Amino acid sequence: MKSILTPTLSKPGLLFMDMDSTLIQCECIDEIADFLGIKSDISAITERAMRGELDFSCSLIERVKLLAGLDANVLEEVYQERIKLTDGAETLIQTVQAHGWKVGLVSGGFTYFTQRFQQRLNLDFTASNTLDIQDGKLTGKLLGHIVDAACKRVSLIRQAEKHGIAMEQTVAIGDGANDLPMLHEAALGIAFHAKPTVQKEADVAINVGGLDRVLDFLKS
Repeated sequence: MKSILTPTLSKPGLLFMDMDSTLIQCECIDEIADFLGIKSDISAITERAMRGELDFSCSLIERVKLLAGLDANVLEEVYQERIKLTDGAETLIQTVQAHGWKVGLVSGGFTYFTQRFQQRLNLDFTASNTLDIQDGKLTGKLLGHIVDAACKRVSLIRQAEKHGIAMEQTVAIGDGANDLPMLHEAALGIAFHAKPTVQKEADVAINVGGLDRVLDFLKS
């Protein structure tokens, strides 16, 4: 069994987090689907994928196919009207940044949103999936490699190496099954309001309160 380490804010560190249902309080693809009247269909698939009952990459490809033909302007509407940061998110990020930590956002969601949060929250790194848009409409396809569970784990390792941060000083936060490899790799893997399987396998679970509760698990 992996030994649980307690990273300290007094040394350089790396905080990696998921976006949908972690940094923010919704699943972006479900909200996009609502504009086509198929939110319940998409969210049912999303829920199963997050519980680990479906292969993430395959389920994402199938869900994105259902968005074909949607006006790309909907993405901005979703960002402005449907997305809300999770309570405590800014406090957590600003606190670790004030101690010289690097912060990354890795998501099975979409670059349209992660790029905005990178600018808004001054994040050091983001990785996510790119929706193909042609003539102002979603084609139902993705561009490039899919950011899946394995990609999240590798990104954590590479960013730690890039910034010269010891793995003992890494923290990962997520809620779905596709976050587990990242949570396992980090010195401290935190399940945040997560699916049962993730809570069972993470080092610690936060089921009450906001993201700032992560600070309770870091040494000052």
